[in-house]
Amino acid sequence: PKDAESYLFYSIIHGQKERMTDRRIRYLIEEYGQKARAVCPEIPEHIHPHLFRHSRAMHLYQAGMDLTLVSQWLGHSNITTTLVYAHADTEQKRKAIEAATPSNSPLGKKLNPSRFTVTDEELLKRLTGLR
Repeated sequence: PKDAESYLFYSIIHGQKERMTDRRIRYLIEEYGQKARAVCPEIPEHIHPHLFRHSRAMHLYQAGMDLTLVSQWLGHSNITTTLVYAHADTEQKRKAIEAATPSNSPLGKKLNPSRFTVTDEELLKRLTGLR
């Protein structure tokens, strides 16, 4: 085996440090996911290793990282694969609407972003004509 001290995640088998298998990592994530969900019901029902990758990609995209860069960061050879992560959340949609409405336009003069906040995804879709 590889130098046992170099493993970040390992299992002890017959007194020896061995590389932790993908299967064992999946098991631990699922097990602790269920325990966490018992305390916090907002946690998704099915936790799996790829969920961390997906969440990180979404956070990068929502923070403003260009989708092409997210695609490269994920190691995708085709940006089409990355489109799965390109779900705009309510806040992104609100900012896009504000950016597309000049403050000197009739509608822009009436907008007061601090006066209201739309957090309901369905309402926002109806307001923007997407539903």
